[in-house]
Amino acid sequence: MMKYILVTGAFGGMGRATVKALAEKGFRVFALDKKVGETEENVIPIEADVTSEESIKRAADEVKKYTKSLFAIIHFAGIYMLDSLVEMSGESFEKIIRINFFGAFYVNRTFLPFLSEGSRIIMTTSELAPLDPLPFTGIYAVSKSVLDKYAYSLCMELGLLGISVSVLRAGAVKTDMLGVSTSALERFCKETSLYKCNAERFRKIVDSVEAKSVPTERIAAKMLKILQKKRPAFAYSINRNPLLLMLGALPKRWQISIIKRILK
Repeated sequence: MMKYILVTGAFGGMGRATVKALAEKGFRVFALDKKVGETEENVIPIEADVTSEESIKRAADEVKKYTKSLFAIIHFAGIYMLDSLVEMSGESFEKIIRINFFGAFYVNRTFLPFLSEGSRIIMTTSELAPLDPLPFTGIYAVSKSVLDKYAYSLCMELGLLGISVSVLRAGAVKTDMLGVSTSALERFCKETSLYKCNAERFRKIVDSVEAKSVPTERIAAKMLKILQKKRPAFAYSINRNPLLLMLGALPKRWQISIIKRILK
């Protein structure tokens, strides 16, 4: 029997690799994204904006033309942002929360009727979700932490219906987001009026994290393994950065002191 899977952010780096891997394994995949492109066999592209309830409802109507049952929903839709929590605009704050959190909320709520006992939902959060974020990565960490906590709450609720919910807390992955982080860092250090940020020094931290990034195919392989689990765990990790783990284990005053020295 054909199994159907919905993937959001399907034409981004991690999404595209996962869609390809799923299709090769014989799944029928609904590839949902704001902008769609060419796809593989067994893949049905659906153009939709995850921040719009109406757009997601139209996507659900499109899925109904093929099936009324989904084996899984996999979430990749998201953006990266680097800024000061006290200098960024309210518009920017709202934008990342709407995409990284409300996008998953709208999709899960709309497509819940397609799920049944044995179905699963997998949300991609971040290794930063359970850790203390570095300065100026706070807004991204906040959005992923909210998503992570929402996922756990949903896990507890949908578990009563036999539907599993898991998160994949990914470290650095080789996608276009790596370039976004570099340009965002340069822009922030140039525009900030409160923090005398040395872009070159702070970039060393970013580079140390990104230097150990993994290819998107590793994410796809991990997703396949989670889907194959009879009883999926709630949290899975991939490519956790030991420097972030070590820094997070230190007292807050030590963390601030170390970061101050780096940014001088």
